[in-house]
Amino acid sequence: MLEFCRWLADTPGSVALHESLWGYPVVESIHVLTLCLFLGLTIVMDLRLTGIAFTTIPVSRISQRLLPLIFCGFAIMVVTGLLLFYAIPVKTYLNVFFRIKLIALVLAGINAGLFHFTIERNIGAWENDATPPPRARLAGGVSLFLWAVIVISGRLIAYNWFEDPSIH
Repeated sequence: MLEFCRWLADTPGSVALHESLWGYPVVESIHVLTLCLFLGLTIVMDLRLTGIAFTTIPVSRISQRLLPLIFCGFAIMVVTGLLLFYAIPVKTYLNVFFRIKLIALVLAGINAGLFHFTIERNIGAWENDATPPPRARLAGGVSLFLWAVIVISGRLIAYNWFEDPSIH
């Protein structure tokens, strides 16, 4: 994988994006702004699932209104995240915080998938309850934790204290 990253780093597009005065900062800004959109709405959903907030609103109503925007924000985050990786692939690949972020992203995806394909199937039986069933509360809590890990590790990517000196 490291050899692929080295090849990618030498492509004209990667060099241009990395060395661009405005390109990289604009992509990074869009990434952060869509993270705010995605994360803010996801937190609302997770707080409802945990029974901490919005307890008088049916879960399906929150879900119907927020999921389209959540998916849109996530899609833009993925595209901009891939562009950020493309701009600096070797250093990013070797970054311990990037690896932690990827692992947490995969776990967050698994958590969301498990919720949507199992717990949510019986939503009609519990969506009006102020306190959702334990598995829904667990899914919401795990999501909140994993997204905190993703945001913190994503921010720490810029501060890699464990950098491999051989990449320079």
